[in-house]
Amino acid sequence: MQNEQVTQESAGPAGQTDSTDRAARRAVTVFPVLVLVAGAIGLASPDTFAGWSVSVPYLLGVVMFCMGLTMTKVDFQGVAKRPWAVGLGLVAHYVIMPGLGWLIAHVLGLSPQLAAGVILVGCAPSGTASNVVTYLARGDVALSVSVATVSTVLAPLVTPPLTLLLAGAYLPVDAGSMMTDILKTVLLPVLAGLTVRFLAGRHVDRVLGALPWLSAVTVAVIVAVVVGGSASAIKSAAAMVLLAVVLHNGLGLLLGYGAGKAAGLGKPGSRAMAFEVGMQNSGLAASLATAHFSPLAALPAAIFSVWHNVSGALVAAWMSYRSRRAGAAAETVRGLPRTE
Repeated sequence: MQNEQVTQESAGPAGQTDSTDRAARRAVTVFPVLVLVAGAIGLASPDTFAGWSVSVPYLLGVVMFCMGLTMTKVDFQGVAKRPWAVGLGLVAHYVIMPGLGWLIAHVLGLSPQLAAGVILVGCAPSGTASNVVTYLARGDVALSVSVATVSTVLAPLVTPPLTLLLAGAYLPVDAGSMMTDILKTVLLPVLAGLTVRFLAGRHVDRVLGALPWLSAVTVAVIVAVVVGGSASAIKSAAAMVLLAVVLHNGLGLLLGYGAGKAAGLGKPGSRAMAFEVGMQNSGLAASLATAHFSPLAALPAAIFSVWHNVSGALVAAWMSYRSRRAGAAAETVRGLPRTE
């Protein structure tokens, strides 16, 4: 069991090679800065991105296609090996985050547009960077990948009715149209990426290191477009939206970790649960909010895109530090030399 755990903790996301994993880690580290710069450009020069909102679904499709290219059969085998743990992750994700989104919007008294945006973020599937952050935290990467994969595949069936149920009191929600959009911008690109990986795996392996950067740049462009479209409203609403996002993400991480502990998943599994619950596919939320509500409703997703990567990296560093300390203490007790 100990060797199996070490293997899980040391293996990169989705069975990536060391060089690919290093590229993914660098991309996740640089990503918040990249998104901040993109948001600042959108705020300072909103006219530059005028009319770009129609391109947001296509940009998201690029991100999801890259996700499909990184998937292997190992990702799906993990679901079959531990269906109960994956099921727990899905229930926790699609109960905790939507519920928190509704509660926070209600408690803070957000405007209908912003409330719908916060709730939509909560109803989105797991974030595309959650696997790498789980790895950095020395969590159960196999579980993280399985939950993220299944939550993304199920998004067309789960996100629209949840949004209708929780956000319908704030704004009209066309669940059928939203389901069609998720199929076109999420599921079909992922399946296309999987197909390309299956047919041309050797060629794809050569460019795996570039995919995290392509995804990061594409999401940054989405943020710039969203921020540019709501630049006039940001000054009055940004502080309240930031508070909502910090509460949403922070409580999601905490309750996700607690759900893993309560289910007896152990520390690596609980770390994976924290990030799979607390980190959202904010690019999808921004795309759906722009298409179905307004640029202002997409503002929570844009801010969430920055914040959850910053908080995820910080929490992962803290968890990794605690894990190393615990391992060193255990070796000292057994009379073994410390190895860090």
